[in-house]
Amino acid sequence: MKHIFTLVTATGAGFLARLYMLRRDYRQYPSYPQGWAVHLFVGFIGAAIGAVIVPAVLEKEYAAVSFLILAASQFREVRNVERATLGAMESTELVQRGTAYIEGIARVFEARNYLSIWVAFSVAVVAELGVEPLWVRLGACALAGLLVTMLLSRLMRGLKIGDIAAVELAQLYFEGALLKVEETVMMNVGLHAARAVYMERGLAAKIIPDGPNAKATLANLGQMQAIAHDVAAMIGVYMDVGEQEFIPMVRRNPGSGCLYLVMVPSEADEQAFLAAVRRVPVLEGAVRKPLTSVAGKMVD
Repeated sequence: MKHIFTLVTATGAGFLARLYMLRRDYRQYPSYPQGWAVHLFVGFIGAAIGAVIVPAVLEKEYAAVSFLILAASQFREVRNVERATLGAMESTELVQRGTAYIEGIARVFEARNYLSIWVAFSVAVVAELGVEPLWVRLGACALAGLLVTMLLSRLMRGLKIGDIAAVELAQLYFEGALLKVEETVMMNVGLHAARAVYMERGLAAKIIPDGPNAKATLANLGQMQAIAHDVAAMIGVYMDVGEQEFIPMVRRNPGSGCLYLVMVPSEADEQAFLAAVRRVPVLEGAVRKPLTSVAGKMVD
């Protein structure tokens, strides 16, 4: 019972940290309340594991520590569950996420459970320092939990498209049935009615990479699909099931490395369109840094 303060405080801190990191944004995932219930419960288990490690070591229960580490390793199943869930939902999306985006989301949810363990572990260490009186110790635990949560959340925050590229409006036009942005062919639009919709409501963006590293990152097919999906999710898309000609399209100019996005949004708001493109996350699996290699520096 002498470690009850540590266990309760650290577990609570880890659980609150997981709650803080559990957000539902324009992607509407995880769902509420079922999705939240699953992730909060798994986060609570992670927090309990992180809280128990310190008392177990102090009591020299090393077998228990080994068991806890083994239990924590089972969080890799969280990634498998998320991958399977999002993969099953993919066919219901008007504009699909793509496998790279799904893998990135699954990886994030797995990592956040480990962050819950780290927060609980940090608070448990502070709680076992035995600072008196009790309210001072509680304040120190709260401060430690807050600082670790903020630090880990900041480290987990990834880049956005706007951080690695300039985004500007581009002019779309038709050359016969070919829809083009600048000199890049986007798609063939055969129906005259569809062409009229593009000319009336369509918008195009040019994404200009900041350098060779950004150019290599934007060349990833999964990143290109993520741009189309996220922009459609944020500002809406003017299409119905089976209208392939209105699916947002991303194409790459091989010479410049620029990306071109063309779509027919629900509302033709140019500033909202550009803001949506800039806010698309850079997928962790898409990041490339050729300039860190000798050959890449020679080419640059």
